[in-house]
Amino acid sequence: MIDFTERFTEMSDWLSKIGADPTGGMTRLLYTQEWVDAQNALKQKFIESGFEAQFDEIGNLFGRVKGSKYPNETILSGSHIDTVVNGGNLDGQFGIEAAFLAIQYLKEKYGQPLRSLEVVSMAEEEGSRFPYVFWGSKNIVGIAKNSDVENIADSKGNKFVDAMRNAGFDFRDNTKPMRSDIKAFVEIHIEQGNVLEMEGKQIGVVDNIVGQRRYNVSLKGQSNHAGTTPMGYRKDTIYGFSQICFESINKAKKMGDPLVLTFGKVEPKPGVVNVVPGYTTFTIDCRHTDKQALVDFTTEMEADMERIAKEHGLIIEIDRWMDEDPIPMDKDLVAKLENICQRDNYNFRVMHSGAGHDSQIFAPKVPTVMFFVPSINGVSHNPAEATKVEDLAEGVKVLAQTLYELAYKE
Repeated sequence: MIDFTERFTEMSDWLSKIGADPTGGMTRLLYTQEWVDAQNALKQKFIESGFEAQFDEIGNLFGRVKGSKYPNETILSGSHIDTVVNGGNLDGQFGIEAAFLAIQYLKEKYGQPLRSLEVVSMAEEEGSRFPYVFWGSKNIVGIAKNSDVENIADSKGNKFVDAMRNAGFDFRDNTKPMRSDIKAFVEIHIEQGNVLEMEGKQIGVVDNIVGQRRYNVSLKGQSNHAGTTPMGYRKDTIYGFSQICFESINKAKKMGDPLVLTFGKVEPKPGVVNVVPGYTTFTIDCRHTDKQALVDFTTEMEADMERIAKEHGLIIEIDRWMDEDPIPMDKDLVAKLENICQRDNYNFRVMHSGAGHDSQIFAPKVPTVMFFVPSINGVSHNPAEATKVEDLAEGVKVLAQTLYELAYKE
């Protein structure tokens, strides 16, 4: 098989110019001009390579090589084209580039596949412009709801629906049947963590995407003078928060991997040096690969927070606004990917994904698998996001082998 290093570098340099931030990062938000330019440029690239290229109603882009024997069975691969604000040029984009290069190579080397091969550049995954995530993949599998986005706007007040229509797209026609031809979805992604780098692995075969529970929590006590209010008479919400944080993280550490718990944002009010904080809000993010373990831990954590608030004479409000189950990848596809890595002597490991990906949207509907290549220092969502080009090229090679097994063999 060819070395994809030169092909990948050329394509990445080309695509990364669209939405490049003057500070060195990448900003390509859903339905902005940069997003439109990137999707249209990719469409032209697909056409020039002999792919059939088309958008769906909401802006997902597909590049298709029709199958000879089973044209109505499609093997789909790709990722999302949008980015976070001032992010890197690999998160999402790499999965699209890799799928295109892998399919292009297979077409050149082996001709027309038995099953149709398709690269997808999905409209959106990040939720960076509007408060909604996975708009692209949710529309492909038919679980997106128009009502979820009809009344939302970005930070500048631009309405989602107006932005979509100004970009030349619209809601999916729900009178039309959903796609039933997708027989497998394969996603390659940078790890966005440092496990592979620390262990010296080339490939991480994902067997599970973690479940997540996220919270907004508020504590109400009493603001009072910092100098004249004795310690025993205070209703200090930061003191209550600190005990919640300490106890919860200690329990998380005792439970151990793969549970992770994060208190990401804390806002005490009035937030001045000489006033006891009478009101504090904070966020919690908890993740685990096992649903019952996630439920058990967070249920106990919620009870602990209620107890601690009561002990401190505080009123607590707990809003669990996200409750996503863990999503397993298809066992047969995971085994196939493992076999390919073993056969071709890749240094790999099986692992879970601690971040959310489009694969978790596809997996309940179609057989799905994803795999990682290393991230340097585990950095992502940052202009410093980087992976060695040799690792990226090896990832494309593994993807090409996987797509060959799925699309060219009976």
